[in-house]
Amino acid sequence: MPKKTILLIAFLLVALVQLYVPASMILDREAVLAQGTEYKFRTAPIDPNDPFRGKYITLSFEDTTVPIVNENDWVAGESVYALLTIDEHGFAQIQSVTKEQPADDQDFLSTTVSYVSSNGNRQLTLQYPFNRFYLEESKAPKAERVYWESLRETSQTTYALVAISDGEAVLKDVLINGISVRELADQSKDGND
Repeated sequence: MPKKTILLIAFLLVALVQLYVPASMILDREAVLAQGTEYKFRTAPIDPNDPFRGKYITLSFEDTTVPIVNENDWVAGESVYALLTIDEHGFAQIQSVTKEQPADDQDFLSTTVSYVSSNGNRQLTLQYPFNRFYLEESKAPKAERVYWESLRETSQTTYALVAISDGEAVLKDVLINGISVRELADQSKDGND
């Protein structure tokens, strides 16, 4: 086979692989969005000095700790599965945590251990894989301001809408009193814009 033909075939294979990898990542996330179960995770305020980084809002969540039996059975940074349930207000709640992948009929989230208490409190803190909400560059500053204002007001209900399928999670939106932060940013009046 001529050298040019071999190089052309190699080039085409490399090009196909380069197209396949991002396309498969996009299709996997789209499948979670289309087929996943939606959960609402209550957000919590974080340090107001945390700067806005790029085109996303940093999210923190209220329900990230789980009681455990033995602190020595867990290690920070390890992958775990959080079994989910819905509370009486319609928000996601961690029922329990396991190191073994749950059965197909259980709703669960693949996540990591952020912190294990060592003082006898027997608490495990989880790091959710959806702590950044990306936005269009022009809307990001307004959306962040609206988000922070909502967290300061205790009368506001702020939460992340997340689709979960087979443990994989995709952040769909951040809502304040049921209205998308994108929409609220569009409605926001800002003298600098």
